[in-house]
Amino acid sequence: MAFYDLSKEARAALVQQMEAAIGKALQSGRLAPLTAYAADEDTYIRKNAYQALGRLYATQPQRVLAAIDHLLKETDPKVRQTAVNAAGEIGRSNFEAVRAVMDSGLLDEHHMVRNAVIGSVKKMGEKNPQPVLAWAKGYLQHPDKEIRREICHGIELRGRTHPQDILPLLAALQHDKTARVRNTLVHVLGQISYKKGCLETVVAALKTWENQALVKDALVEIIDVHERYKDFAVKTQAEAEEYITKSF
Repeated sequence: MAFYDLSKEARAALVQQMEAAIGKALQSGRLAPLTAYAADEDTYIRKNAYQALGRLYATQPQRVLAAIDHLLKETDPKVRQTAVNAAGEIGRSNFEAVRAVMDSGLLDEHHMVRNAVIGSVKKMGEKNPQPVLAWAKGYLQHPDKEIRREICHGIELRGRTHPQDILPLLAALQHDKTARVRNTLVHVLGQISYKKGCLETVVAALKTWENQALVKDALVEIIDVHERYKDFAVKTQAEAEEYITKSF
């Protein structure tokens, strides 16, 4: 039975049962129960496993880190994905403890694991931006285009509320000739433009960029985003277009 097929009460009981089993496994060093949870076909079982590791880090930091390292060496990509997601929970307050996990995960052969890094960058960057963005910056010139694209995507969430934090990083990608990277950059610029005060910050930065062809495409995307996200945008599409026209 899948996690969300259970009643609310049964789900809460299962979460407690899982955390107790994982805690016991950490103490004994016999990690088979944790590995089984990390390999489960149910996404929510895996999620509860990595969240439990995140909570247990407060009382068993070294054992949790050792367990994550163990999971990261497993052949099943779901297990490695769970390891990275657990590290992401920890990195929200202590990025240095899991930096090596993020390095490993970003270079993993399987997209599930790499995607877990991007999801982790999003949640870590929201709560612990300074070290996370400093780490991300180091990958923006990586020779692998997919890594550049994934990092661009990963820092987006921080930019939605604090565009000034990620715009200098995004500027480093403005001359990237890979279509997938360029398209992701344009997408992210749109996504960080529609909340309060964000359009003004993004436009001011774009006025300093050298790649005017990319800037033009980004401005089209920004105007379009204000229509697609009209229920959440501070400005209407017409107001955004008027502001951009006056600014440029």
